[in-house]
Amino acid sequence: MKMKTSAKIYSALIFLFLFAPIAILLLFSFNASKSLSVMSGFSFKWYAELFQDVNTLKAVRNTLILAVTATVIATVMGTAAAWGIDRMRSRWYRRVLNTVTDIPMINPDIITGISLMLMFVFVGRFFGAATSLSFWTMLAAHVTFCLPYVILQVLPKLQQMDKSLPEAAMDLGCTPLRAFFKVELPEMMPGIVTGAIMAFTLSMDDFVITYFTSGNGFQTLPIHIYSMTKKSVSPKMYALATIIFFVTLALLLVSNLVDNKDSRKLKEMKKALKGRK
Repeated sequence: MKMKTSAKIYSALIFLFLFAPIAILLLFSFNASKSLSVMSGFSFKWYAELFQDVNTLKAVRNTLILAVTATVIATVMGTAAAWGIDRMRSRWYRRVLNTVTDIPMINPDIITGISLMLMFVFVGRFFGAATSLSFWTMLAAHVTFCLPYVILQVLPKLQQMDKSLPEAAMDLGCTPLRAFFKVELPEMMPGIVTGAIMAFTLSMDDFVITYFTSGNGFQTLPIHIYSMTKKSVSPKMYALATIIFFVTLALLLVSNLVDNKDSRKLKEMKKALKGRK
């Protein structure tokens, strides 16, 4: 009993340490004043000012455009790469590719950002481009660091799949393409959704790599907030952070619901296919 009680207390302290800053941010986003120590009253003042701030809303729009585009590209490429790695017969090749895939995740962001910047500048000058850094360089950089996370989420789902299921579907009259969409894709779907959500949140959150690969005229939200820190961060940013937190929480709930739903469907599909064999 003592061990269980101490474990609960320890867990509670850990969660308190992790979520206390977020709770304080949420609380003071509704503060009527700018104070971070005194709650003057409940107000939606900062939310109203947020939606009137043209520069911040433009930065949010740019961030969403970049994050959604990078997520779609990284999800498609990552799913195809995971499927290809899983189909490799040579274990040596698979180990090499898994190691190469892990490098962008282990590599410090500042190293990745500087190396990508140097590459883009070199390529831009080599082809005589007027500007080496732009939206497209940021997009390429975001796809680069999001791609391994998608592969990491999709590949285990393929490895857990019963390899006889696609063969059973083809024995029942499915073409290889139809078997992929009817059997393999549903098996990968929880990993695809989780990988897409991770790629989206990482792209929205990234500052270091974006800072080094960004061009003039396209400012993302992290860079916009960084430019505000030279003076003072407005409480409007607390309101924006609160909105982003609840959007991220909603995406996490959707991911869990999709995972549970697909797991039930796949169990039913496996029973049906095995029953027909």
